[in-house]
Amino acid sequence: MTLATWLTVVTICILGAMSPGPSLALVLKQTLTGGRRNGVITALSHGIGVGIYAFLSILGLAAIITASPTAFLILQWGGALYLAWLGVKGLMAKRQESEELPQPPTTKSAARDGFLIAFFNPKIAMFFLALFSQVVGTDTSLTAKFGYAATALAIDTSWYLIVAWLFSNPKWLTLLRQKAIWFERIFGAILIGLAGRVVPGILNGK
Repeated sequence: MTLATWLTVVTICILGAMSPGPSLALVLKQTLTGGRRNGVITALSHGIGVGIYAFLSILGLAAIITASPTAFLILQWGGALYLAWLGVKGLMAKRQESEELPQPPTTKSAARDGFLIAFFNPKIAMFFLALFSQVVGTDTSLTAKFGYAATALAIDTSWYLIVAWLFSNPKWLTLLRQKAIWFERIFGAILIGLAGRVVPGILNGK
């Protein structure tokens, strides 16, 4: 593993992690409604999901997944349905009669949702397959391969930990939590919209 190659992987992984999408929406939602603890747990579990795809890509299993129409279709539909389910939950959030904040999500749900939002996203497999095919060759050592995968895991986790930390700052959170019910519904609409964008591509075989 050369420094130049590793820095290329680092740069591309940072840009990939920072791109807006369902993962960012979920981490924000968990942080705003459940606090820093939930945001951190979501970030860590999401990083694990991303790390699994990175390691599978390195081992060549991602190529099998993307080459199998049936397996890829199952992942696509699973991802779309999961996004829609999270979105519906957000839209159905109700204000408490006592005007207290909505019931915060549990740490268990934060861990589950963070992992599954990554696991049911086949684009992550395709992203890593495209990335690692450019830097991994027959002469790449096993240590280097796992180093690349570990780098991807660390960058994704670090980025969402930063997001969780920033948006759980007490100075921000007090005001934001007063509008938590609306954030819940807005994020729900965003997730449903993202799911809706996935379905046409599935039906058209793209």
